[in-house]
This record gives sequence, C-alpha cells and structure tokens, in this order.
Amino acid sequence: MYQDEHNVFREAFQQFIAEEITPNLDEWENNHLVPKSIYEKMGENGFLCTWLPEEYGGSECDFIFSAIMTEELARAGAITVISPLHSDIIAPYLYHLGTDAQKAKWLPRCASGETMLAIGATEPNAGSDVAGFQTRAEKDGDEYVLNGSKTFISFGQIADLFIIVARTDKEGPPHKGLSLFLVEGDTPGFSRGKKLDKMGMHGQDTSELFFDNCRIPAENMLGEPGKGFYYFMHHLQQERLVCSLMAQGMAETMLEMTLEYTRDRKVGGVPVQSFQANAFTIAEMATEIDLGRTYIDALTQAHANGEDVNLKVTMAKSWIPEMTNRVAYKCLQLHGGYGYMEEQPICRFTRDARIISIFAGTTEVMKHIISKSMGLY
Repeated sequence: MYQDEHNVFREAFQQFIAEEITPNLDEWENNHLVPKSIYEKMGENGFLCTWLPEEYGGSECDFIFSAIMTEELARAGAITVISPLHSDIIAPYLYHLGTDAQKAKWLPRCASGETMLAIGATEPNAGSDVAGFQTRAEKDGDEYVLNGSKTFISFGQIADLFIIVARTDKEGPPHKGLSLFLVEGDTPGFSRGKKLDKMGMHGQDTSELFFDNCRIPAENMLGEPGKGFYYFMHHLQQERLVCSLMAQGMAETMLEMTLEYTRDRKVGGVPVQSFQANAFTIAEMATEIDLGRTYIDALTQAHANGEDVNLKVTMAKSWIPEMTNRVAYKCLQLHGGYGYMEEQPICRFTRDARIISIFAGTTEVMKHIISKSMGLY
C-alpha cells in the first residue's frame, strides 16, 4: 500500500511531530488548549488538506497521505491536536459542496492554517439522532437568521469558520429539512460558550455554540437546501475511517510501550511480561491489534481507490475503537500503580482513547446500522 513517496512523507511528518508537537504536549494539556499557531505551522509545512488541488493550496495527494498523518499523531499520543478533523473530515464538505466563490475564498486559507474549520452538528438533546436537530435557519430577504445552540463542538474556541447544521423546513420528515451554512466566527449573533472539561483530549478545545438572531448572507448556504442529512451520510465513510485509523495507531503504540515496561519491570526478579497470565494477555492484545491492522489497511486502500466500503468502515468503527479501549485497560493494568500516574504516557493514552468509540457515531449506533443492513429489523 505504501509507496516510496508515502514513506518519505511519513518520515518528514514524524520529524515535525518530534520537533513541534511532542515537546509542547504537556503545556497544551495543562492549558487545555492547542494553540492555533501549531496548525499554521502545519500549513506552512504542507501538512493540512494535502489532498486539495494545487489551485486551492494543496498537493493533490491521495488519501494514504492523510492516513499516515492520522496514524502518526495517534502513535505520538497527540490525537488532541486532531488536525485530521479539519483536513479530512470538515474541509471535504467545503470542497465538494461549495460554490466556486466559496472554495476560492476559504480553501487556500484552510490549507495554510489561516482559517481553521469546525462543524456544528451535535445539540444538547440530539447527537447521533441527526433528525432531531432543532437549530433553525429562517429566510429573511437575502439573509438567513439562525437561532439555536450546539454542543461538544471540536475547535469551538479557535475555529474561524463553522459549518452549521440548521433546520430550514419544519414540514415533512425531520431528516429532510436540514441545511448546511457557513458561519464566520465574528458574525454578530454568534457566540462561543465555555470550553468544556472532558475526561481526555484535554488540549483539544470542545465548546458550546449559540445563535441568537444570527444573520448570514443567503449565499453562505453550503450545498442545496434540505439536503444536509444526505450530505452527512455521504461523508461518513471517510470520517469513520479516520476515527478507526486513530484508534488503531493508539493501540499499536500502547502495546509497544507496555512490552517495554513489562520487560524492564520485575517482580521477584522476574520480568512482569514473563508471568504466564500476563504473557497470555499480551498475546491476546497482539492478535487483536494485528487483526485490526489487516482490516484497516484493506479499507484504507479501498477508500483511496474510491470504492464504496461504507458498511465495512461502519464495522471497523464498531470494533477497532472498542478493541483499543480493551488494550488501553489491559496495558494500564500491566503498568501497575505507575500506569495511574500522569507521568506515564499510558495514562494519557487511556484517557484519550475512550472518546473514539463515542464520537462520529457510538459503537451502539454502528451496530444498529450493521444490524439493519442484515435485515434483522
């Protein structure tokens, strides 16, 4: 799957992480904020939106390059930086749905890091239930007026441009009345709420958003009216694949650090990994991780080839993050008391891994989709 150019790119990104990200992770965690400046540096070095055409500031790279960056951030314990959200989950909406004017205005800034993107979908009473969104947008002349709120919005504090899901049609089936809008961060009537405290990913800013008679130009609609739900469905394959890649990379690193720790840590003069119960636990983790790697590599290549593997990606999203959480639990246990200390990387990995089975659709929602595809109900 990996060609010479992929390997060279991986080495360059690994060096960037070592020089610009790893030395700052503790500070960002303590400040509960990854500064926008790091994304600008990523843009300067060509590590944002690499898949974009050159006219929009990209390098026209295939998805394998995006997968490499997602994996390397995960392996470095730096998913809190979560640049793939900006580059590979949100920016494609703007590229595929935007008008020529919208793309020309925003995409080059997205590639440079000057403009960071966020997507406002989840609401206080509606997460996976997209049809339950209540934020509304009403047409008033050549403007739309937005009212409502969003929550759990990644990049909520530092984003410059938001893609907001709002209801434009109150009649008919709920999922058919949603539209997407581009809202700039300094628009009157739009405000950012508090930065939310989370179990993990402390450096990544997650926020509430509020819209109080927020007026935006009608031309800020993204795509066609009433098709927001379908746009979400179309883009979920890549979003859930990115999340699965993230989980897989974390699992692999957690096993590596645990092998090293249990080799050096001794009980009664015997390495911890040499006790049969521990050795069997490690063998089980290695087997599951290898299965995950085989599956995710196949899906990554198929997706890069333009194949429709949405159901298989749903299966990956239902299993790999859960496997990663099992690995996190077992690896922390094998670290003993030191695993519970923040000085050990496994502690942060365990906290950060927990969310991957929740965002982009919970494990339960994934199983619901798989079950329906099998005609079980």
